Amino acid sequence: MNFDLIADNLLAAPILFFLLGFVVIALKADVEIPHPLPKLLSLYLVIAIGLKGGIELHHGGLPPESIRVILACITMSLVMPLIAFGVLRSRLDVYNSAAIAATYGSVSAVTFITAISAIESLGLTYHGHMVAAMALMEAPPIVLGVALVSRFSGENQTKVNWGKLLHDSLLHGPIILLLGSLFVGRLISDKSAAAIKPFFSGLFPGLLCLYLFDMGLNAARRLTNVNLVDKFLVGFAVVMPLLGAAAGITISCVLGVSRGDALLITVLCASASYIAVPAAMQLSVPKADPSVYLTMALGFTFPFNIAIGIPLYLATLNLLNL
Repeated sequence: MNFDLIADNLLAAPILFFLLGFVVIALKADVEIPHPLPKLLSLYLVIAIGLKGGIELHHGGLPPESIRVILACITMSLVMPLIAFGVLRSRLDVYNSAAIAATYGSVSAVTFITAISAIESLGLTYHGHMVAAMALMEAPPIVLGVALVSRFSGENQTKVNWGKLLHDSLLHGPIILLLGSLFVGRLISDKSAAAIKPFFSGLFPGLLCLYLFDMGLNAARRLTNVNLVDKFLVGFAVVMPLLGAAAGITISCVLGVSRGDALLITVLCASASYIAVPAAMQLSVPKADPSVYLTMALGFTFPFNIAIGIPLYLATLNLLNL
C-alpha cells in the first residue's frame, strides 16, 4: 500500500482544519464559528458542487454508463440499511435499529465534498453524474427505515404518514438546492460558466477548510456523549463504513469507472447521514434515541471517514490500479 499517498492526504488542508477543531475543543479554547456562517457555508458548498457537476454533465452528457453507476449507488442505499438492521437487531430494539440502519444507508454530503477536494488536489477527475447519485441516495434509506419499523414493530401501519415522509425526504432543502444547482450548471452556456468559475472553484478550497473546522468542533463536542453509546455501537460506527467502502470498491471494479468516480462511489457507500436522516427519524420514529444514532454518525463515522477513511480508500484504489 502507498503510505506516502495516505500521508499526503492526511496532511491536506481541509483534513488538518477538521482535526484542528478537535484540538480546540480538547484545549477548551474559546473559539467558535458564529452561527449564521456554518449554514451559509453549507449552502455555498452544496451550490458549488451542484454547479460543477451540472457543467460536467453539460459537456459529457449522461451516457448509459452513468445510469448504471447511479442505479448501483441507489441499490447500495437500500442494501446497506438492510445489512445494518440485521446486525443491530441482535442488540437493539426495532426503533433504534431502524433509525441507525437508515443513518448508515444514507450519505454525508460533507464527506462527499471532502472527497471531491482530495480528487482535485491530486489532479484526478470525476463525472457530474456522481453528484446526482449522491442526491438520489438520500431519500431511499429514510423510507426503508420507517418501513422496517412499520413491518417489525407490530404497530398499526396507518400511523405512518407516508405522503409527508416522501415529501420531506425527496424535498429536503439541501437536496433540492443540490439538484437545482446541478440543473442550472447543465443549462448555462460556456460563457456564463466561465464567468462564475471563481465562485464555485476559486473560493471552494478555503471555504471548505473553514466549514470543516466548524465540523471538527461539532464532532469533538459530540464525543462528550460517548457514554451514551456502548462499545458494540462504537465498533459498528467504524466497521460499517469499512464494509460499505469494500462494497463501493467492488462495485467500482465491476463497473470499470475512473479512480475519481471510484473514490466517490466508495465514500457514498461508506458514509452516514447526520442531517437529513436524523431529522426525518426524529419525526417519523420518535421512539428511537437521536443521541445514539446522531453521535454514532457525527461523533465517530464522520471523523473516521474524513481523517482516515478517505486517504485509506484512495490508497486502496491506487493499489488496485483502478
